[in-house]
Amino acid sequence: METDDVSVREQLFHNRVRETIICVLLFICLYIVSYLILTHFKKNAEFATDDVEDATVNKIALWLCTFTLSVAVCAVLLLPISILSNEVLLTFPQSYYMQWLNGSLIHGLWNLVFLFSNLSLVFLMPFAYFFTESEGFAGSKKGVMARVYEAVVLLLLLALLVLGIVWVASAILHDNIARKSLYDLWEYYLPYLYSGISLFGVLLFLLCTPFGLSRMFSVIGSLLVKPRLLEDVEDTLNCTTFEEDSLSRKLSCDSTTFTVKVNKEALKTEYETVQNKRLALEMRRKASPWQRNVGYPLVMLMLLAMTVVCVLMVCFNVLELLLDEAAMPRGMEDPHLGMASFSMFGSLGAAIQVVLILYLMMSSLVGFYSSPLFIGLLPRAQDTNLTEIIANCVSLLILSSALPVFSRTLGITRFDLLGDFGRYDWLGNFYIVFLYNMLFAGLTSASLIKTVTWAVQRELIRAFGLHRLPLKVSRSADPFRLLLASGLSKIQ
Repeated sequence: METDDVSVREQLFHNRVRETIICVLLFICLYIVSYLILTHFKKNAEFATDDVEDATVNKIALWLCTFTLSVAVCAVLLLPISILSNEVLLTFPQSYYMQWLNGSLIHGLWNLVFLFSNLSLVFLMPFAYFFTESEGFAGSKKGVMARVYEAVVLLLLLALLVLGIVWVASAILHDNIARKSLYDLWEYYLPYLYSGISLFGVLLFLLCTPFGLSRMFSVIGSLLVKPRLLEDVEDTLNCTTFEEDSLSRKLSCDSTTFTVKVNKEALKTEYETVQNKRLALEMRRKASPWQRNVGYPLVMLMLLAMTVVCVLMVCFNVLELLLDEAAMPRGMEDPHLGMASFSMFGSLGAAIQVVLILYLMMSSLVGFYSSPLFIGLLPRAQDTNLTEIIANCVSLLILSSALPVFSRTLGITRFDLLGDFGRYDWLGNFYIVFLYNMLFAGLTSASLIKTVTWAVQRELIRAFGLHRLPLKVSRSADPFRLLLASGLSKIQ
């Protein structure tokens, strides 16, 4: 009997060590990738300063931002890893090499992401901001530790303020629970605070994702070579080259007057614009017919298909919410991996779910950085200061940690939420979930219809050369009427 107990304890110990090693290796890889990303965008002047103290403070803050960004990337990968792990275990149920991929490992990843997300949002990122802005208390000895003391004091004051606000909110909404759990910080207040942050992230998804889905067509289209639909690229390229040479000759003229200096700045900007246009036209001319006539339409059709599938899945989820209570998002204690597929279409449906989840996350980022409120946070290569990096890491963590809740609420996947992700009170409210699905389907459909119809009109206008006419073209303009007007003007 004792031998059996020892073998069970050894097995549990080996499983725990194996899971710890896998989680550590995964986090190290994500940390390295996140550090490379941040070093690509950071402003080098802040880290190459002559002041050793400022350089040290900036490096520590950058390490904290790297940790937060790696947690955000891991939060994005939570659902894809969980869904794919289940399909792998279904495909290879008896494989010895897949025994490490189990429900305990996935459950542990969800718990670690929830823990580190709380740690980063509540402590690390506020400390990083206060640390970079602090100078030490008046009268104290200058140095890094003086900044640490000031940042810690400010962080404690902020924590007391936030906890007070959370207690007041919980007392208003749940009076009895708040009184009984006044000292229950870890089990009640931090999950309650993170529930509010997650709700904010889900609402941010609702605003950014429909706009991002419509913007994806123009963003991806700018990276591809468009077809030459009724357009003479050679003629346009010759005109652009002639315009570039003319601007180059104007810039080469020497003068010292203030007026000419101002004009030179405008000419320089115009010259760079024309030069970029010429490079784009040369790329279009060098593109192969397959890349030009097949690649662009195929990618646009794929984007359109994924967007339409997302809308259809949300509409189907709305019907399920009305007919079946099991469609409500909820938490589960044991994922039971390898028992059944989380998609009615098997492995193919699971792969589509993973693609759609990543596509929605990418679209939300495009919509976030394209919105007028957050366009100032758009990072620039080698020119993003540390405060903007901190703000970007916080925003990305809020969005990424809300992605599992967002995907499950819309019915993109049937994989229920694990750990503390399923403890949010608002997930059990039918009216909130139903209204959220309806708003997302309506906003996405309206944005898609508006984007596609205007894109078709714009391409027709450019194809027939109507954009060169001295006519005011708006979104409500009819291209066929413009074509008729241009024909009448030529006849006259």
